[in-house]
Amino acid sequence: QVQLVESGGSLVQPGGSLRLSCAASGISFSVYAMAWYRQAPGKQRELVALITRTGSTNYADSVKGRFTVSRDNAKNTVYLQMNGLKPEDTAVYYCNARWVTLDYWGQGTQVTVSS
Repeated sequence: QVQLVESGGSLVQPGGSLRLSCAASGISFSVYAMAWYRQAPGKQRELVALITRTGSTNYADSVKGRFTVSRDNAKNTVYLQMNGLKPEDTAVYYCNARWVTLDYWGQGTQVTVSS
């Protein structure tokens, strides 16, 4: 059974930092491209950051220079380091694993940026 379990979401003040984690099980983690998406209330889900199996990364323009995605294949875990958080970063953050036609999602973790 495939599971993607996100953790690390919280309430944080503007300018603060958080690190999200996504632990995967039931998949050959190292071959999967891993991504973080987010969905704010009333908005469509959007891609935040992607890391390929070779370690190449891609970011949404809105988070470039503030967020960093990384992976630890030994721990089957992908991370999203978020610095300089803004109120507009408030959303549910979802972990995604993709390989060929296989596509899996986690349940999401809430990030709220507010003073």
